[in-house]
Amino acid sequence: MRVAEIERNTFETRIKMKMNIDGSGKNNISTGVGFFDHMLTHISKHGFIDIDVKADGDLYVDCHHTVEDVGIVFGKCLAECIGNKEGIRRYGSFTMPMEEALVIAALDFSGRPLLCFDGEFTVDKIGDMDTEMIEEFFRAVCINCGLNLHIKVLAGKNNHHIAEAMFKAFANALDMALSYDERIKGVHSTKGMLEV
Repeated sequence: MRVAEIERNTFETRIKMKMNIDGSGKNNISTGVGFFDHMLTHISKHGFIDIDVKADGDLYVDCHHTVEDVGIVFGKCLAECIGNKEGIRRYGSFTMPMEEALVIAALDFSGRPLLCFDGEFTVDKIGDMDTEMIEEFFRAVCINCGLNLHIKVLAGKNNHHIAEAMFKAFANALDMALSYDERIKGVHSTKGMLEV
């Protein structure tokens, strides 16, 4: 089974996460940031990833450290789960409709981390989460698992719908990229290796 368990403690946050990328979408998520919990639940359910995460952060400051650090641990767990990347499809993309919003996520487990985030919000917060932290979460994930990720908002007016479409599109693309293909021998690359 492709599983990981990581604990990361700093002066700003204490995070413990368990992940099974061959799961069914079971989750137990508590970060202290309600809207963020809601978005992580979408990754779990729509990506068929079992996630158990408990985060205690300095929310008296703001949600920045908590959201970013959960992204760091999420990325590290993904990296541990996929190991040397043998047999996985590597690429995934999904276009997610969410009411009037339409978002595409395309990703590549190339080992070369890069986030291209093309989307804007018209409010500073959704619930108790700063909207600017959505981009920071995805960037932290990318850096810590060697992921190339493009997120592009094609349409949308409602900020909640746009954010939700981002996370659901990411989850579906992730499920595609992490799946095995019996035709792939070793890693899916003409180089014979994927960068780490």
